[in-house]
Amino acid sequence: MHRYIPHTEEEIKQMLAEIGVSSIDDLFVDVPKTIDGYKIPESKDEFTVRKAVQGLARMNVEFEPENVFLGAGIYFHHIPTVVGHLASNPNFLTAYTPYQAEVSQGTLQMLFEFQTMMCELTGMQVSNSSMYDGASAFAEALLMAARINGKKKMLVAKTINPEYRTVARTYTKPAGITIDEINYNRSGRIDVEMLRSKIDDDTSAVAVAYPNFFGIVEDLKSLRELIPENIVFIVVAEPVSLAILEAPGKFGADIVVGEGQSLGVTPNLGGPGIGFFTTLEKHVRKMPGRIIGQTKDVDGKTGYVMILQTREQHIRREKATSNICSNQAYIALLNALYLSVMGPQGLKEVAWRSYNSAHYLADELAKRGFKRVFDGEFFNEFVVEIPISYREKWHEMVKDGILGPIPIDRVYKELGPSALVCTTEVNTKESMQRLIEVMTK
Repeated sequence: MHRYIPHTEEEIKQMLAEIGVSSIDDLFVDVPKTIDGYKIPESKDEFTVRKAVQGLARMNVEFEPENVFLGAGIYFHHIPTVVGHLASNPNFLTAYTPYQAEVSQGTLQMLFEFQTMMCELTGMQVSNSSMYDGASAFAEALLMAARINGKKKMLVAKTINPEYRTVARTYTKPAGITIDEINYNRSGRIDVEMLRSKIDDDTSAVAVAYPNFFGIVEDLKSLRELIPENIVFIVVAEPVSLAILEAPGKFGADIVVGEGQSLGVTPNLGGPGIGFFTTLEKHVRKMPGRIIGQTKDVDGKTGYVMILQTREQHIRREKATSNICSNQAYIALLNALYLSVMGPQGLKEVAWRSYNSAHYLADELAKRGFKRVFDGEFFNEFVVEIPISYREKWHEMVKDGILGPIPIDRVYKELGPSALVCTTEVNTKESMQRLIEVMTK
């Protein structure tokens, strides 16, 4: 059997004659030629090709995880070897999103476990089986808020990841939603007085990050007391921090979303990520994506089924909550495996080590003139003042094998020269001292 259906030369001639062209090349005459005369070398033997590719690979700069101090939404954490080993099972790697879902019981059980653990972390009642990434999950949360109360004005903290806010504007503009950004105060938290003045009868939702982009922990309790009950309270959470911070659900959050990359996924050129999306049971029919449920079959055995799919392929298009056509099932598997292997105590240990390392580094940098910009309590990231020449130095650090704190003053111009410093449990005391030496040269 042929892998693909072939066309014979005679069949190709007949098709070209039917549409009135003499050759296949004639089909592309209207396509501008941006590249001409491809210089593709002759094929080589495997040994030669491997050697050439390895030579290219050696030109890359590699960073040991302990020398990475870059956070801003993507984080290096230690991933136990067993996670990758179990996730490499071919049954997981080759399974696509199951359309006859009940056949794939293993995939459905894994997604069910993922949902359960995300609910435990966030303190919410319902989780879907994942979104594309944290940014799109946040954008979908704003769309969901509009579905809940029919209002279109969103009050969004400026301390939410700038990339998330950009994606949210792209998602929500066609729906006629307006996003009003709320500034921050000296502590690095949302400006409560500005927020209070902006809340009115047209307000649909208030959205904050926890911890926020500056690493500062927002006071969710006070915010919930300020926000009227009919306004949707959205929290963009960092999942590892929730091992030691009180869950947003305990403070009355309506929707909790975020990026799950830090739960067992290695940073890799911008991806892959995974969005988690949790909410209250009363809002479940307004939620995008899919939900996996547990049930019993006719013989009384435990089974797993898709119990909610509010997407346009399954219901009337005007009733659909989202056009999300798949989910990050394989990354959800990595999240579920990582959380299972770490357990509550292991994840708490990761969070405490990340927190302690950041506070140690903040103190050491302060001794050398790198003052913190904000005085609010922080988790594992903090903003420091830097010299104007830092951006040059930042690029120079790469030669020393260090991926240093990222300058953020191009986005937050009002801060002046400043950088976001991040640590996790993989950063050692030695690597932090090395960073300090390089930064203070």
